[in-house]
Amino acid sequence: MITAIDKQSALVLIDLQQGITGMPTAHPAREVIARAADLARAFRAAQLPVVLVHVDPLGAPASLVRATDQRLPRHPEQIEQARQQMLDSGFFTLVPELQQATGDILVRKTTWNAFYATGLHETLSRHNVTGIVLAGIATSIGVESTARTANEYGYNLTFATDAMTDMVAAAHEHSLRYIFPRIGELGSTQEITEMLPSRG
Repeated sequence: MITAIDKQSALVLIDLQQGITGMPTAHPAREVIARAADLARAFRAAQLPVVLVHVDPLGAPASLVRATDQRLPRHPEQIEQARQQMLDSGFFTLVPELQQATGDILVRKTTWNAFYATGLHETLSRHNVTGIVLAGIATSIGVESTARTANEYGYNLTFATDAMTDMVAAAHEHSLRYIFPRIGELGSTQEITEMLPSRG
């Protein structure tokens, strides 16, 4: 249940880029994208910041550590080959449905967390943002990692539960059931857009 949307809120959309949305997801990515686009239109209409986040983890320190399930290349030649293939395929390109506008804030991240080494907190502070509406892919990875840091900074968080999904249904449900209620409020895209005009 959503009790309020802060007067100075920002929409932060996580990793809605062609390479991510093209992966198999627990819920249809096209529906998640459509709802995220609805949120973006509503925030722009309310003259509130829209933050479009996309990820390029290749070669970042976090991608080079030892891990049981390491899916990214670690050797320089392999990294460059993978980057070229991803560029050629449009992996990093934001989905066109978001209709990126001139005033949107574009954030490139190299880890799961949209705040880490990106200047996002400083940018939001310049806009006097106190609340964040979060959506995107994947719920338990980019969205949750970003949400945890946002909570540590003291932002009021609202999760658009029908505008996010995960590659693993159980992981998505775990975030929504056990993590997000402890650091924010959960609601639908419709609830959020209906509350925007009377926020604060």
